[in-house]
Amino acid sequence: MVVPCFNEVLRLPASLRKAEAYLEGRGGTFELLLVDDGSSDGTPGLIRGAASAKNHVRGVFLPGNRGKGRALAEGIAQSRGERVLISDADFSVPIEELPKLEAAIEAGAHVAIGSRAKAGAREVDQPVHRRLMGKSFNLLVQGLLLPGLWDTQCGFKLFQGNLARELFCRLGTDGFAYDVEILFLAKKSGNRISEVPVRWINSPTSRVQAVRHSREMLSDLLRIRLSR
Repeated sequence: MVVPCFNEVLRLPASLRKAEAYLEGRGGTFELLLVDDGSSDGTPGLIRGAASAKNHVRGVFLPGNRGKGRALAEGIAQSRGERVLISDADFSVPIEELPKLEAAIEAGAHVAIGSRAKAGAREVDQPVHRRLMGKSFNLLVQGLLLPGLWDTQCGFKLFQGNLARELFCRLGTDGFAYDVEILFLAKKSGNRISEVPVRWINSPTSRVQAVRHSREMLSDLLRIRLSR
């Protein structure tokens, strides 16, 4: 599992405990890569402490704040698993939803993406403005790059491991629109993407800023469309 972290000293400890308890309870081996994206709070120290306490935890440290996409690319480059799960640090999609994505991979998908838009999904406490922002962005994504995918931006995704490492080494988007580029690259290469309905719980301390990040994501979307 790869988790990008930026100023997560308040949210990460509880998320880490839940993820570790769940993964340890399943048995088998796993690795948990925590990628610090140039945090200015105590996140780097927290990650180092977790890595020193547990062999399955590893820290990856960026020298400055590069963005969620770049943090994931750096972490996935150091991953070793047959499958790679990515998740936001707040675990808006509970880790217990993982078997749904695993089932899609076992059924033949190369990439399984959590979705808040597919039938059977459940959103908890999603503000109206965030929901409208997401739906509007997705309409653009479908029109320009990825027809048929209804939620590219949910942060809970599972990849076949070698494919994840191959795709993310080609990533050119550092920010929040990284999902679109990765999924576009996957689809363009002939890989099967399965969109899986999941339970999603809104985090009141989300890092997404409606105006600033919407503008950046639109710019990235147009760049991806023109350059690919």
